[in-house]
Amino acid sequence: MSANSYDCIVVGSGNAGSSAALSAIEAGCKRVLIVEKGPEEWVGGNGYFTAGAHRTVHGGLQDLSPIVTDVTPEVAATIDMDPYTAEQFTDDIVRLSDGRSNPAMVKAVVDGSRNAIGWLAQKVGMPFTFSFNRQAYLVNGRQKFWGGMVLSVVDGGKGVIAAHRRALEKAGVETWFEAPAVELVAHDGTVVGLVVERDGQRVTLHAPAVVLACGGFESSAELRGKYMSQDWTRAKVRGTPYNTGDGFALTRPVNASLTGDFSASGCHSTCWDANAQPDCGDRVLSNQFTKSGYPLGIMINARGQRFVDEGEDFRNYTYAKFGRAILHQPGGYAFQVWDSEAVEWLREEEYGDGIVEKIWAQSMEELAEVLLQKGLEDKATFVRTVEAYNAAVRVSKAENPSKTWDPAVKDGLSTVSSQPQPSVDPPKSNWALPLEQPPFLAVKVACGITFTFGGLAIDPDTAGVLDEKGERIRGLFATGEVVGGLFYGNYPGGSGLTAGAVFGRKAGAEAAKLAALRTQRA
Repeated sequence: MSANSYDCIVVGSGNAGSSAALSAIEAGCKRVLIVEKGPEEWVGGNGYFTAGAHRTVHGGLQDLSPIVTDVTPEVAATIDMDPYTAEQFTDDIVRLSDGRSNPAMVKAVVDGSRNAIGWLAQKVGMPFTFSFNRQAYLVNGRQKFWGGMVLSVVDGGKGVIAAHRRALEKAGVETWFEAPAVELVAHDGTVVGLVVERDGQRVTLHAPAVVLACGGFESSAELRGKYMSQDWTRAKVRGTPYNTGDGFALTRPVNASLTGDFSASGCHSTCWDANAQPDCGDRVLSNQFTKSGYPLGIMINARGQRFVDEGEDFRNYTYAKFGRAILHQPGGYAFQVWDSEAVEWLREEEYGDGIVEKIWAQSMEELAEVLLQKGLEDKATFVRTVEAYNAAVRVSKAENPSKTWDPAVKDGLSTVSSQPQPSVDPPKSNWALPLEQPPFLAVKVACGITFTFGGLAIDPDTAGVLDEKGERIRGLFATGEVVGGLFYGNYPGGSGLTAGAVFGRKAGAEAAKLAALRTQRA
């Protein structure tokens, strides 16, 4: 085998690409290469910037306890964790996509999720932990998990990529940094290699399998404007600056099929710190710029008006679309607001001192006055909005005295009542408490885009890329955020890393089969 010949070449060093490379080695590949567009200090793609959340089918605490790293029997005795079934996982993806997700893609992710998690824990050494700080609330001495998603990784996305890098080094997988892929090598419709730029020179690499794991186009303002809308050109890039649609450009000459949501709603986004830099994430603070505490309070736009139902559902079912909602507000920003009773429930990682600019006041009038210097345009409307919201909460509570506030369940505390007045639009469906206990806190948020939903069409059984006729392009595979057809409009939190691992494992296994065939023919 020549120096530039490999059994499998993977484009992208994130979670999905790393999973593909490790799976290829496990399945029998001898020489596997990862090529990464960015420098080594940007290793890990978008996976580095996540909270490390993994959504999976599971049988409850007893099922998952063996793979987590830091739960003592004493802590386990305080945990309330319901099983999460294949039916629930399927329903969550389909429900949030309004039924548009490709059923075969959904089935592949759901059915492969638990095995993928076990593989990551055992073969990769992923340090899984229960997501106490993001997916559970301590209520009456019990850790109550909610929203179906219970697993995270020690040190979040940083821990995800660190585990992969250790495993890749141990497996002997080579990585080239600052080596963007520029062209697929194809003969008679079969992909047989890849051209990359390295040290200012074009290098032709040969392999029976190329796996694309190079992300979507969310880091390109130009492509966001082209495929989604001009509003999206002003979104803040949450993660890597290197996901600029390279997978689409690479596969155009081989007539790869695009699929999925390329509309103005076609991405994962989130409530993001308005003061974060616009064009890439921060390698130190990473996911701490997320501002997910809105279900505990309200969000008000520049004109002083609410614009979403903050309590519509658990945070991990709404944040991907509420980021988009903020983007479409005047100026592309909003204010999250709480009173002192709710502030103590905010996550320290996201709202701690030194993490976010906190705007405090002793009254709503004073808060509105201060916010005028931060982009609020209408002080009087802001105050009236809060007053109307408070009144509606009180009336609803008076009609439903048995309902009690509980952040770990959809508690039904809302602004809805039988009285025509006061009423608010949109309503708040859960976790509605009046904002009346000073001091009051506000933070300014914008839209942070994570990844785009439109992407390459793949065969869900093999992760093989499909051409425009729906046939597999031999030798070409894809996984991670470059893949389309799974998510539309919204996204159940924790599904992305899981899907990347599921399809990465499939791609790696298929690559090994092609490598074995090449060896047999040699």
